[in-house]
Amino acid sequence: MSEVELFGAALGVLAVILTIRQNPWCWPIGLVMVAIYSWLFFGVKLYSQVLLQLIYAVLQLYGWWQWTRHGDNVPARAVTTLQDRSILGGLAVGALLGAALGAGMAHFTDAAQPWLDAALTSFSLVAQLWMAQKRLQCWPLWIVLNVISVGLFLHQALHAMAAVYALFTLLAILGWREWRVALVPAR
Repeated sequence: MSEVELFGAALGVLAVILTIRQNPWCWPIGLVMVAIYSWLFFGVKLYSQVLLQLIYAVLQLYGWWQWTRHGDNVPARAVTTLQDRSILGGLAVGALLGAALGAGMAHFTDAAQPWLDAALTSFSLVAQLWMAQKRLQCWPLWIVLNVISVGLFLHQALHAMAAVYALFTLLAILGWREWRVALVPAR
């Protein structure tokens, strides 16, 4: 593992731990992490992952805004759940985006794993959006995506990245548990 990869991984772990604790500093730290990951994924031709990291940069800013806009009688965002229709809608958008991105990557680039990479990218966007909105369902989706990412990174001989994503899987399980405790009951 290079020093840059190690630094990015450490920032990623710190950002997830802060997310679990609902600390808004997870977002600017995550912004630095995604910049590092963009560069690393470009080097191994996982272009959908590069695109994902660039979109994550925007979502990091969105999440920071969502989590810190309290004040002037606006409460801090609380952990809530999505309705079944919203879950299905989000997953449908992820599937459609993944199919379109996968087709583009398969036909127009030399991407190493265009379809799997695109699917992970699109569903990660859904999970990240749900996380920025403090939706409990982000965590089980992250668990599934992280497990699959471990397999992809092992296949691409990114052993250190696979280990980081295995740790992210464990942290997502912890996040799911912690956010369930903090869940605001539906009205």
